[in-house]
Amino acid sequence: MSNSSLAHLARICTLLSCCGVAAFVSICGAAQFVRGDLDWIAAPLSYYLLGPFGTAVIAAYFALSVGLVALGFGFRFALAAPARSAAPVLLFAVAGVTLAVTALSEPAKAQGHPVEWEMVHRLAAMTTFLCVTVAMMLQSFWLRFDPRWRGRFAFAFTLATLAFVALWIYALAHLFPSGIAQKTVIALILAWLGWASLALLRHTRR
Repeated sequence: MSNSSLAHLARICTLLSCCGVAAFVSICGAAQFVRGDLDWIAAPLSYYLLGPFGTAVIAAYFALSVGLVALGFGFRFALAAPARSAAPVLLFAVAGVTLAVTALSEPAKAQGHPVEWEMVHRLAAMTTFLCVTVAMMLQSFWLRFDPRWRGRFAFAFTLATLAFVALWIYALAHLFPSGIAQKTVIALILAWLGWASLALLRHTRR
């Protein structure tokens, strides 16, 4: 595939990623204010998938799901050959799929078989968190092998590692209310995804 074709594909993927991250941040952020029936400190984000504004939150999950897959392929197309790895692409794709499953499992639980759907929800959510944080670290590591991106490695890898550590603190320590602890992890992930999407956007404009 020619360099111009790769650049065009990278541009498309980058725009999808930017839109997905922006949609998720804006809609899920708005939900914290719209849903006065939920305590944003105590309530995990999945609680917002049901009830008022729930359809919009589900749509935001799907937008980010597409954005995750697009981001993985965006880096694949944008980076120099020595910096390309299939592992981050695969992990971002898995995270995108399981995020969509997470979004659908919560309303499905309300329709019946709540125990089974709760298991699906927990497994899908855990898979999403784990795959996306590992993908972030791996993708950050591979930036070192592209001279155009090498200077961004330290920031990207540090932020990705911070998100990964915060995930395990949230999963194992239970030091803070579930809602604020989970949303802190999500905020760190979104910070990396937003940075990566904007960095790719600037890169593909050149």
